[in-house]
Amino acid sequence: MKIADLKFMPDFYDRYIALVDENIDLIDGLYTSETIFENTIEKLIQHQDYRYKPDKWTPKELLQHVIDTERIFAYRALSIARLEPKALLSFDENDYAKNSKANNRTIESLLREFKLVRQSTSILFESFDEDVFHETGISFKIKISVLAIGFTIIGHAKHHMNILNERYFINK
Repeated sequence: MKIADLKFMPDFYDRYIALVDENIDLIDGLYTSETIFENTIEKLIQHQDYRYKPDKWTPKELLQHVIDTERIFAYRALSIARLEPKALLSFDENDYAKNSKANNRTIESLLREFKLVRQSTSILFESFDEDVFHETGISFKIKISVLAIGFTIIGHAKHHMNILNERYFINK
């Protein structure tokens, strides 16, 4: 399924979906993007403790945020796929980052975890059929489909790769 198969574009998440190639199949996109951060390992290690502003995350915290968010999005997709009638809760990304202890980890361990989480997400989405992809639910206060969550997952990682390139991997 492709972005054109979305029956509607969810508010807020559209900014992530817009970063995904509209010609890519969701499942292919999930699998091919599991290595999105691997080509930058040297830069990640070099800048692992860098904050471009005092209140911003380190690259380690950013990677942990992407991992945590993907797990939450995958749970939301699963919940909607199983027809959960209740609205799904939000989370405070800054509290999660603050409490993650990501800075005590290595870049290599974070990248290994990201890849495994992405593989798990890919297998989850492979298990869905077309009807499931069009199921909708409420994520916090926003109506979203399972398919839109899948593209959001790909776009969210790309968004943070862009931030790394624009704000971290610069000549200081």
